[in-house]
Amino acid sequence: MVPRSIILLLIWRYILNRRQRQRRVKKRGGLFRRLLGLVIIAAAAYWVVFYVLPNRLHTDPDWKGLEQPVFVKGELTGYSASGTGDALLLPLPLLQKYVDSSIRYEEDTKSVILSTDNELLYMQEDTKTASLNNTPLQLRLAPEEKNGVTYLPADTLENLYGFEVEENKDTGAVLLMTAGETVPLGKVKGEEDGKTQPLRSEATIHAPIVADMSPGTVVRIWNADNEDWLYVQMDSGFTGYVKANDIIKGGEKAVDAKPATPSRAERSWKGKPVNLYWEAVYERKPNPAKFGSLPGVNVVSPTWFEIVDINGNVRSKADSAYVQWAHQQGMEVWGLLTNSFNADLTTQALSSYEKRMNAIVQMLEYADLYGLDGINIDFENVYTKDGENVTQFMRELKPMAQAKNLIVSMDVTPKSNSEMWSLFLDRRALGAVTDFLIVMAYDEHWASSPTAGSVASLPWVEKSVSRILEEDDVPAEKLILGIPLYTRIWSETTKDGKTKVSSKAVSMNAVQEILAEKKLKPVLDKDSGQNYVEYTEDGVLRKIWIEDKVSLKARVELAKSFGLGGIGSWNRSFAVPEAWETLQQISE
Repeated sequence: MVPRSIILLLIWRYILNRRQRQRRVKKRGGLFRRLLGLVIIAAAAYWVVFYVLPNRLHTDPDWKGLEQPVFVKGELTGYSASGTGDALLLPLPLLQKYVDSSIRYEEDTKSVILSTDNELLYMQEDTKTASLNNTPLQLRLAPEEKNGVTYLPADTLENLYGFEVEENKDTGAVLLMTAGETVPLGKVKGEEDGKTQPLRSEATIHAPIVADMSPGTVVRIWNADNEDWLYVQMDSGFTGYVKANDIIKGGEKAVDAKPATPSRAERSWKGKPVNLYWEAVYERKPNPAKFGSLPGVNVVSPTWFEIVDINGNVRSKADSAYVQWAHQQGMEVWGLLTNSFNADLTTQALSSYEKRMNAIVQMLEYADLYGLDGINIDFENVYTKDGENVTQFMRELKPMAQAKNLIVSMDVTPKSNSEMWSLFLDRRALGAVTDFLIVMAYDEHWASSPTAGSVASLPWVEKSVSRILEEDDVPAEKLILGIPLYTRIWSETTKDGKTKVSSKAVSMNAVQEILAEKKLKPVLDKDSGQNYVEYTEDGVLRKIWIEDKVSLKARVELAKSFGLGGIGSWNRSFAVPEAWETLQQISE
């Protein structure tokens, strides 16, 4: 049996231990409550500092540490200039992206080719010797190559393109504005020696400060879409957001547009439709005395010139007497240059500036020698990979020809998936560097076509014109509709259930003779918009979609409905006299 005293002692210890435990729990609860209070106070302070009070922390711009970063429209371009002051150089990729995407660099010769409507500038790395419109020019600074990037002299390019560059000596920032560009200006409010205004990294007072702007600081306002904030740039290059109420708007900074010199096409042909015919010249010289009347024709384009070798040399079949006759008739003469329709030759002959310039210079010399009024380019059968060289040839020809007051036109096919005849043509770019594009809207069904059909049905022609106008943004007044003065006699024979098709091209007169000889009466084919006839001869079915006054009038009306720059007919020798009477309606 346990003594009573021991039992009482155990009870007393239990009571003491329980009280101690209760005191410890109360103590811990108080500590927790105090810690929780501190957390709430800290959170409230954080919320006040970061969500109520303006942020006073400063941050460096993301271009800090870069040497001479270039800005365009208030945005960091990612490119840097080289040199300073009069020795400032700009990187070629920057210029290609923001000034002129067509600037050409040729790796083999380390050369740069820049062209405008009036000027063609050729430069090479590490030499001050250059040329302007193929005339020697001495540069003050030579282009340089640094770390795989070509840099070009800023002063030379400012003169060529009319852009403006400002360099900040303190930060090294370079601000570029293109010709014709304007930007609104503003001033930071406040008195002199007054409170600065923060330029922030984002459109909120809680964003870090990029720079403190003193009262009177002039800024460029690049974006004012937000009612409360403006995106601005200081002359130092620092960009960011400032409260709209802290800026006094007023004035603008403008870079004058480069003065435009009207081309002869704009001076001589504006509002006057072109009515051209091509003169197909082979070995024998055409005799204008046998042509008869050509009412309404105001341009003739003889096929006199062709590039004949890989060095760009040009062969001529030109005839001074023909030019003299045309001028007496009130016609301009646009001599036609081909690539001999030789794809491999074209690859070589257009592969470098020197070869292209060889062909261009020779054509300009022929133009002087024979008194030509323009040059018509007809490059066909070209690899798609050489399309850029074709466009570059035209970029280089245009300013050189314009300096001699010559019209520059180019023949293009309707758009199709044909590599050699269509895909190489950049019609958008070509429309920008020529006075006229002539769309050869024929050969819808060509010589070896697997099926018989019209050379140029009216719906197909309309679609061909529409696509170039709409998809390539070629101005209607620059586009000339090419019209066929020939047709094809299709022959169909059937053997073992299979139809064999062949054709031959014939003149308008040849078709008239067939109709008269066989006493055939054409009927209007509504699908093609042309008169149509078929007959059997020696067991062979013949089909003809006829070119006559009906089809020619429809083509003229189509050109007028689109507001095109005129018409061009292939070719004179295929026509009958009444064709010219119909075609002259282009001017009515």
